[in-house]
Amino acid sequence: MINLPMRVVAGYLRLTAKPTMSTVERARQRIAAVKPPSPPPVSLRRRHEVRTRQVAGFTCHTVAPGGRRAALYLHGGSYVSPMARQHWDLVARLADAGVRVEVPDYGLAPQHTFREAYALVTAVYRQLLDEVGPAAVTIAGDSAGGGLALGFAQTLAAAGLAQPRRLILIAPWLDLTLSHPDLPAAEARDPWLCSAGLREAGRAWAGGADPADPRLSPVNGPMDGLAPIHLYIGTRDLLHPDALRLPVSRLNVGEGAVHVYPLTPTRLGRAASAEIVDLIAAG
Repeated sequence: MINLPMRVVAGYLRLTAKPTMSTVERARQRIAAVKPPSPPPVSLRRRHEVRTRQVAGFTCHTVAPGGRRAALYLHGGSYVSPMARQHWDLVARLADAGVRVEVPDYGLAPQHTFREAYALVTAVYRQLLDEVGPAAVTIAGDSAGGGLALGFAQTLAAAGLAQPRRLILIAPWLDLTLSHPDLPAAEARDPWLCSAGLREAGRAWAGGADPADPRLSPVNGPMDGLAPIHLYIGTRDLLHPDALRLPVSRLNVGEGAVHVYPLTPTRLGRAASAEIVDLIAAG
């Protein structure tokens, strides 16, 4: 049974977020809109040291650089939206737990594509491994960032880089083609995501490449030799069917939960985010 706070969140999303990507035209308007900057909030800077530098032509923030454990965090937003408050809240909780967090501010579509993002994330990860080693590092991402996290992990062997300690994927977008046969039923349950808008965002992010390319749709990529995958997915999530295709070490299904439910202000969301912080910060 869906609890009341999750119902409230679902209702809010259906009224405010779902219309922005519900049609191809609305999606194109959102994709073309000016992307506002999303720097680390003042509240985070008051509690933790934040270092900002340029890597591969983009900004990367290091939050709490003295932490013994480290996370490379890739935010969601359909590859067309910047970091949101909920993303920074999770980063802040990780820093509060003593985790160093690398936050690459990858370029957004349509001005930028996955090609630049992979170059940026590879450079940041390489620097991180030089400083702390792979046994201390978790790669985490939500939604589009979760897809980027998995796709990037699948490229590490070819780049001569070690796998991290683990991968934490929060409702990852694993297939830009959105071709799973169970998708229509999942979309009918989802109060937020719309396949029409997501396909437009995916095409912009692909920049002319085949959306089925594993770097864009990592569900098509190699699954052998990856770090252990911890997956969080709600049952009222358009991405739920594809998420269940992954070979995971731990599957956390939020019954009745919406997309990226660990980032929601609900009891279920707070419990999941606390577990994620504990997994990353644990010795």
